[in-house]
Amino acid sequence: MMTKTYLPPVDSIERKWYVIDAADQRLGRLATEIAQIIRGKNKPTYTPHMDTGDFVIVVNAQKVAVTGKKGEQKIYRRHSGRPGGMKTETFDQLQSRVPERIIEKAVKGMLPKNALGRQLFTKLKVYSGPTHPHQAQEPEVLKIDTIPTGGK
Repeated sequence: MMTKTYLPPVDSIERKWYVIDAADQRLGRLATEIAQIIRGKNKPTYTPHMDTGDFVIVVNAQKVAVTGKKGEQKIYRRHSGRPGGMKTETFDQLQSRVPERIIEKAVKGMLPKNALGRQLFTKLKVYSGPTHPHQAQEPEVLKIDTIPTGGK
């Protein structure tokens, strides 16, 4: 019994735009939902080696939450490429400085580590405030139902 991967015609792939409000959402649960939508896993035409997903706009990125002591203990690292160029900062510091980067890093880590993943990552648009410049695409509001847990 041979099984073949379904290959949808490129011109038949319908791309939608979704808006997700990150206010009071848990970072990891939010990021997994966003990654699945960007990857296209919520569609019946999903193909692992193709871009079949939708665009996602995330608003209110500065209001995303983490549980426990992750605010003080979760560390984000970046390197300038120069000797001794390692910079580290905590979740709280990065959230006050560049809140969009938190969601971007969380989602990017859940995408494939290849050319397809880099292409999929361009379909994520993150904004720290409640507004976004993508009204012309007529995005649908997507409600993510996460179970609120304790924490901040």
